[in-house]
Amino acid sequence: MMISIRQRKEIKTTEVSEHFPVQEENVKLENKVPSGCTSRRLWKIVSFTVGGTVALCMGLLTSVYLATLHENDLWFSNIKEVEREISFRTECGLYYSYYKQMLQAPTLVQGFHGLIYDNKTESMRTINLLQRMNIYQEVFLSILYRVLPIQKYLEPVYFYIYTLFGLQAIYVTALYVTSWLLSGTWLSGLLAALWYVANRIDTTRVEFTIPLRENWALPFFAIQIAAVTYFLRPNLQPLSERRTLLAIFISTFLFSLTWQFNQFMMLMQALVLFILDSLDMLPAVKATWLYGIQIASLLLVCILQFFNSMILGSLLISFNLSVLIARKLQKNLKTGSFLNRIGKLLLHLFIVLCLTLFLNNIIKKILNLRSDEHIFKFLKAKFGFGATRDFDANLYLCEEAFGLLPLNTFERLSDTLLFYAYIFVLSITVIAALIVAFHNLSDSTNQQSMGKTGKCTVDLKPETAYNLIHTILFGFLALSTMRMKYLWTSHMCVFASFGLCSPEIWELLLKSVHLYNPKRFWPGMMDELSELREFYDPDTVELMNWIKSNTPRKAVFAGSMQLLAGVKLCTGRTLTNHPHYEDNSLRERTRAVYQIYAKRSPEEVHALLRSFGTDYVILEDSICYERRHHRGCRLRDLLDVANGHTMDGPGENDPDLKPADHPRFCEEIKRNLPSYVAHFTRVFQNKTFHVYKLSRNK
Repeated sequence: MMISIRQRKEIKTTEVSEHFPVQEENVKLENKVPSGCTSRRLWKIVSFTVGGTVALCMGLLTSVYLATLHENDLWFSNIKEVEREISFRTECGLYYSYYKQMLQAPTLVQGFHGLIYDNKTESMRTINLLQRMNIYQEVFLSILYRVLPIQKYLEPVYFYIYTLFGLQAIYVTALYVTSWLLSGTWLSGLLAALWYVANRIDTTRVEFTIPLRENWALPFFAIQIAAVTYFLRPNLQPLSERRTLLAIFISTFLFSLTWQFNQFMMLMQALVLFILDSLDMLPAVKATWLYGIQIASLLLVCILQFFNSMILGSLLISFNLSVLIARKLQKNLKTGSFLNRIGKLLLHLFIVLCLTLFLNNIIKKILNLRSDEHIFKFLKAKFGFGATRDFDANLYLCEEAFGLLPLNTFERLSDTLLFYAYIFVLSITVIAALIVAFHNLSDSTNQQSMGKTGKCTVDLKPETAYNLIHTILFGFLALSTMRMKYLWTSHMCVFASFGLCSPEIWELLLKSVHLYNPKRFWPGMMDELSELREFYDPDTVELMNWIKSNTPRKAVFAGSMQLLAGVKLCTGRTLTNHPHYEDNSLRERTRAVYQIYAKRSPEEVHALLRSFGTDYVILEDSICYERRHHRGCRLRDLLDVANGHTMDGPGENDPDLKPADHPRFCEEIKRNLPSYVAHFTRVFQNKTFHVYKLSRNK
């Protein structure tokens, strides 16, 4: 699917608690206002009002900035409806199609029924989309659009994209508040927001992947982190604590509901809590509350997704239950000498690990769960635990988004000084954390070490320790898998700005001022805003228009996952497969459909496609003659290896691979040989796509 952006031709036409800390280092309060309770309260109100206003303004400005970039990049307001829909690439188009489907339904009840009993997303199969996919956000948005009196003033597509850009305002505001909570000054929140925007290429991709699940989920995740940061502060009033727990639960639930990878992100978060709890760096009772909220949120999502077994079989639920059980078994975990505590911690870790694997395997066997096995095959191969010929695992391994984080990322982050500041702050806090952890483990009489941490020469607040381990673990995740960098880089902005604006290292910052170089904050942004381009993909537009005009509405189409998502969105035709890859039977079906790019006979390919009710198959030259990936990672190579055939082109093959008995189907079909014409009739062709109608003869 060839999509390009061309240069445009010129034409003429939260409330924060009252316990929010105020750092007197930032403003010499005693020299400006009279001392006393009234003056301090007045200053808190002024500071909160100014800081809150700046937070909202930064969020709104970021939202407008990203929306403007999207408009400038695609000329979205001026292109045709089909071009707007095609711009939602791959799985983005699939998700948007359900929003469109709900709006086109005669009634909301019929719309719900169409999602619960869908027979167009996968041919010859009825599936419950609300169970299989995280599309409640599209359902909610379609209901809002139908209920609100805005149809005359706002097109459905704009209501959709403006909602996503609006969530970016919430995202930036949450990052701002987190940095403010950590440092005690809203100036650090302002710096975090500016860094987020200045490093937009590495902190978000919302402007060109609008419907992607992470763009819905990450704002709620940022709210949750801000709420957890506040919750971990000592001496909270009971009412404030209860309200914060409610905020954590709601944000965790919304995050879990909107992204299928929620369980893996929250597993990392649970590991953060486990490490800090084991090292006695946060109150155990607060860690227990957070474990429970994670489990409760996932179970509620499981119910809403019609008891999706993949959620019940998640490692997160097994891990959290194992931690709580192991803690009961080892009540004296936090007592004894240094060596005794190290031994107990190792035993504790071993028990938790064994219990997690045991519970997870038991649950998966009871539920006969295989939906997430492709992820573990991918992880096993990625981290060097043996090569694999598994098609699904290799499909992930060969994608750049699932590869290692490119080194030029750090060059871009360094241009705005973010990376330098981050490393500086990280180094100081890691040293402080090691000292505090050693002190906690060395205290042989420590029964309630949280109350005695202050006796150590170095202190690290629980909320700071939480954000420190959070940024380290998510940093490792980003380094190993580029797609996950957005979790890390946004928090990097928070952590670096907190450190630079906190009183503890302010003097060190002043000594480093001579290194300051105000590079491309506003100049770079203004250059981007002045660049006017246009969405341009005439071949795909031609294909979609042809499908709508020349094929029956009930026709079934086969092809690549990415393209078929666009077919579903733009034409409403039935698909054989699609990009939502979380179902085992769908993965098997996709491998079968992809034999159109393998070395198979026309009879074999025809039989496979007809078994799924296929009427038309779309072949893409960009896949058949792919050059984007290196040899061994091209789709045709993955299929050849999985089929036991030697790969094309110069290079070595494994000795057990054999030459295929047939030429490559996608190449040979274009020769119009009798054996192919008997089963496939070409009905459409342009520079990019070839559409063939399948004969119905046996």
